[in-house]
Amino acid sequence: MSLMNLTAVELGKKIKNKEVTVVEATKAALDAIDRNEEKIGAFVTVDKEGALKRAEEVQKLIDEGKLDGPLAGVPVAIKDNMCTKGMLTTCSSKILDNFKPTFTSEAVINLEKAGAVIIGKTNMDEFAMGSTTETSAFGATKNPWNTEHVPGGSSGGSCAAVAAEECFYALGSDTGGSIRQPSSFCGVTGIKPTYGTVSRYGLIAYGSSLDQIGPIAKDVTDCATILEIIASHDEKDSTSVKREDYDFTSALVDDVKGMKIGIPRDYFGEGLDSEVKDAIRAAAKVLEEKGAIVEEFDLSLVEYAIPAYYVIACAEASSNLARFDGVKYGHRAAEYDGLHNMYKKSRSEGFGPEVKRRIMLGSFVLSSGYYDAYYLKALRTKALIKKAFDDAFAKYDVILGPAAPTTAPKLGESLSDPLKMYLGDIYTISVNLAGLPGISVPCGTDSKGLPIGLQLIGDCNKEKNIIRAAYSFEQTREYKHSPLA
Repeated sequence: MSLMNLTAVELGKKIKNKEVTVVEATKAALDAIDRNEEKIGAFVTVDKEGALKRAEEVQKLIDEGKLDGPLAGVPVAIKDNMCTKGMLTTCSSKILDNFKPTFTSEAVINLEKAGAVIIGKTNMDEFAMGSTTETSAFGATKNPWNTEHVPGGSSGGSCAAVAAEECFYALGSDTGGSIRQPSSFCGVTGIKPTYGTVSRYGLIAYGSSLDQIGPIAKDVTDCATILEIIASHDEKDSTSVKREDYDFTSALVDDVKGMKIGIPRDYFGEGLDSEVKDAIRAAAKVLEEKGAIVEEFDLSLVEYAIPAYYVIACAEASSNLARFDGVKYGHRAAEYDGLHNMYKKSRSEGFGPEVKRRIMLGSFVLSSGYYDAYYLKALRTKALIKKAFDDAFAKYDVILGPAAPTTAPKLGESLSDPLKMYLGDIYTISVNLAGLPGISVPCGTDSKGLPIGLQLIGDCNKEKNIIRAAYSFEQTREYKHSPLA
């Protein structure tokens, strides 16, 4: 059995028991990247030298008894929108293709304190805008289950790297489903925590009121363990929440007896692939057989989630991305005539078409005369969606549904129809609008052999409910390795 077949927690135990060294584990990950990267394209940057140096340092700390956490010495990949001091951080955009931050994001610092070895930065949709990891300025990432298909997005690089066993786990960010949807497409597990649970300090913003960092791994145990490490209150992030309880691993219990699970009828209408529908229904049946109380209900306002999300996210993006102007850092046009022309040329050359589309849409909805008609209406809709979830969670512990309406589409299919790509986020974006936690776990494959993901949604700060339900479901099936793993 290859080292790369292990989960992050399994490897952590072997390192602790001195069965494997940190250097051996790091070399195994780097060798896997060398083997598969040409076919997958999951990484933007691979830091071989830095990773091996760090592996030696971590091994010394473990030997001295200064590091004894469950993931000490385990190699990890980081999505390329989280700042890493001295290491290229590009957001997969030309406008930041030479940017090396002078500081590290808080979530990554928490991993480093726990003894993580960062092997590199993963590819993503440019500035996290997209659902396929095809809008990257460095080329598309491919799905390890079938390289003619997309891995999903925007955390497609992180999910593909875990699925292809190029790393043991990865960090992603989720603005409208960017952890859960690619996890579903790549047959891995991903958690989007409650908004504010993981610090956004050092995460390059797309939609500040929606963005949240979360873990991507092979199973629920890994994800709960990683979340316990990265979750913290951070005074540097004004949206960071001080929680009483950061103990997520205690929810790894195979018991759903009496748990109330609601299935929204609205999630099973037009547009849902029949094979996905059957797999989700079968997963619900498994939980019911294990003692959960499963019933259907009406979750209102689902059809308004997509327009509300894209108005809010694009408005925030147009504001957040104004800082990339060629003055202080990043790409600057070689030739220009005056300051305003430099702004215009630098941004025109630096941003890709999808980012430009969303900046323009955001600037439009925030402009005089349209602010009330679009942006304020979207904010009111967001509040109504949150209330609809509050009403649902008064009755249910967990809401169950698909993570995506289909399995992974072929490369090129979604980019030709941006609206179709936006509609693909229908099951994930309302979770971000309401600030709720959600998890995607593999629940089968379709007739083409592509993975299907089950999404479980919890109430604010109730990650333990979704972890418990996901863990209980996971015990009924074995982890399936992708063909490239």
